[in-house]
Amino acid sequence: MPSLKGPQWGPASGGKPKMLVVLVHGVGADGNDLIDLAPYWGKTVPDALFVSPHAPEPYDQAPMGRQWFSLRDRSPARMAYGVRAVAPVLDTYIAELCAEHGLPESAVVLMGFSQGAMTSLFTGLRRKTPPAGIMAYAGALIDPDSLAAEITGKPRVLIVHGLEDEVVVPERGRAAEEALKALGLPVESLWCPGLGHGIDDAGISTGALFLQRAASEIEDAA
Repeated sequence: MPSLKGPQWGPASGGKPKMLVVLVHGVGADGNDLIDLAPYWGKTVPDALFVSPHAPEPYDQAPMGRQWFSLRDRSPARMAYGVRAVAPVLDTYIAELCAEHGLPESAVVLMGFSQGAMTSLFTGLRRKTPPAGIMAYAGALIDPDSLAAEITGKPRVLIVHGLEDEVVVPERGRAAEEALKALGLPVESLWCPGLGHGIDDAGISTGALFLQRAASEIEDAA
């Protein structure tokens, strides 16, 4: 099994981390793509350690970048196969970091963009110890039919999606919201007018509030 690594930032407080925020990048990028969010969100959750691992595979459709799984075949079955194969890699990475920093595995928030959001939702909802929250930007729910049988908890979920997204259309985000709510998960959503496949200031601000609530719940549970 490959071992993940990538940039880290924080905690802003300079002390021991009380929370782990895992930033999961999209296809064709790498861990450097999302770590710049950490200084903004770190003002809201100063005791959080932010990590942004590079996906384990080189992107197979360009000479640069990484991928969590191949998108050459985007059929539901191949997408499910791909994310199911990589989920244990991300799961092990999270467990190792929690052990390294003396954190309970419940003191984790997964944040992903695009393919990273798909990977975060799939992995986070099936972790033996559920995370405190999952933030899915411009993502989708892969293999939703298996989720009812495999879900391990009901973490708080944030879905953020641009209404002009032509890469992962907003209907995929709405379908994820509907499926998760049907399973009883607490889901918040933000639909961003005029936004394509990206993250805007409204999404960053909403993410900060989500992290703040997750940090408060983690602190209460400690």
